[in-house]
Amino acid sequence: MKKIIFGILVLAVAGVGYFSFKEKPSGEYSEENYKILQKWDLPEVLNEISGIAWIGNNRVACVQDEDGIIFIYNLKTSEIEGQTSFGNGGDYEGIAVIKDDAYVLRSDGVLFEVKGFTGKNPQVQKHVTEANNFSKINLEGLCADPENNRLLLAVKEGKDFDEQKGVYVFNLHKKDSNKDPLFMLRLSDPVFKTVKTKLKEKFSPGEIGVHPNTGEYYILDGTRPKLLITEKDGTPKELFMFKPQDFGNPEGLTFSSDGDLYISNEAEDAPANILQVSLNHKNK
Repeated sequence: MKKIIFGILVLAVAGVGYFSFKEKPSGEYSEENYKILQKWDLPEVLNEISGIAWIGNNRVACVQDEDGIIFIYNLKTSEIEGQTSFGNGGDYEGIAVIKDDAYVLRSDGVLFEVKGFTGKNPQVQKHVTEANNFSKINLEGLCADPENNRLLLAVKEGKDFDEQKGVYVFNLHKKDSNKDPLFMLRLSDPVFKTVKTKLKEKFSPGEIGVHPNTGEYYILDGTRPKLLITEKDGTPKELFMFKPQDFGNPEGLTFSSDGDLYISNEAEDAPANILQVSLNHKNK
């Protein structure tokens, strides 16, 4: 009997170890590579937070997957101080803000322009980008690039994006997008060598941002938490692996005007949150 009980205990421990190992993402990560400076737990209505954009005065514009609403969250008071409806329910994945206008990305490549989004009478216009024509497309990354009068859209997945991920341009002057990418991320690039998984699973862009001081692109992967920094031409430069206990499901990224980095996480085993993160760059 004792042998049977002992055998059961061994199997149970082995099973726990197996599933713990199985769920642990592959790669190299260390808290020495980054530091969480501050954390804001978000209200339940933002459990599915999928995009954030800095708008000044300690405020962040937020969208969540399911509702066509822009929420204004105040980091100083830790409260939602306003909201603006722009559409029906949908899979909204990113938000970008330029002056008084907001742009929200739906995963099928449709952009919603919300002019005067913090005012009393915001005007909504829908733009169907070229990416909408891509087969089985799923876009999740969106950011403003005001210096070049454009928005950037990052592909998470699609029929022709197993081994490379495209970043595309939406011209704000023409209110039109290009068929050709600004650049492609090759998943065979040496920067991804520490990510021990299939090639097509090396990196899945869920958000993109332009650092206001360096002009480098910061591209976030929420499925296997990590952050890629590229040069201005899209050449991969540095990869940060994040611990899943710190970043449960990161989908939003933005910078303050001073270059402070903020990353938002959807609710998993804990409330959704916004984190202020400091990175320890190897090459600086």
